[in-house]
Amino acid sequence: MSNRTRQLVAPKGATIFTPGQACPGFVVLRKGTMRVSLTGENGREVVLYRVQPGDICLQTFSCLINDESYRAEGVAESDLEGYVIPMQAFREKLANDPNFREDLFVSVANRFTDFENLVEDVALTGFDARLARVLLKLRDDGGVVHTTHDQLARETASGRAFVSRRLAEFARDELVELGRGTISLLNINKLEQIAADTR
Repeated sequence: MSNRTRQLVAPKGATIFTPGQACPGFVVLRKGTMRVSLTGENGREVVLYRVQPGDICLQTFSCLINDESYRAEGVAESDLEGYVIPMQAFREKLANDPNFREDLFVSVANRFTDFENLVEDVALTGFDARLARVLLKLRDDGGVVHTTHDQLARETASGRAFVSRRLAEFARDELVELGRGTISLLNINKLEQIAADTR
């Protein structure tokens, strides 16, 4: 296997890795965002986390440490630029570069915090709060979310029909305005109050 670092360039929508695929090395992003999600046997998909420059892909880290194949899917949410450190070079760097090792462990700890938040959201938080949090997180500078009901179902670990019903309720309450592939947030303060509800 080559021990040379490879450039990673991928357009928006490209699949970076899939379940069962062998891990080619440690992915380092310089530009863009990658979404990592898991699909259950029932076909329901849930977004585990996103990787941006400076973040670690926990799936990749786990595969390299345990010499396993990927269990989740990674998709480019925007154009990606970065590089891949091959497995052997990654392990040598982990063993011999204390700064790299320290940065890596801090990133792993932060990523586990993301997982704790995901479990808390799914298991301990009401759906309206989860939905409001996702809408607030995904909005652009103009307060518009460019997404589909299917994608929101993945983001909230729920079903599409349930997402559609709750969005319709939000629209009736004049919290959002629904468009084709867009959701305009009309009442940010109220959505923030809903998002903060831990019941």
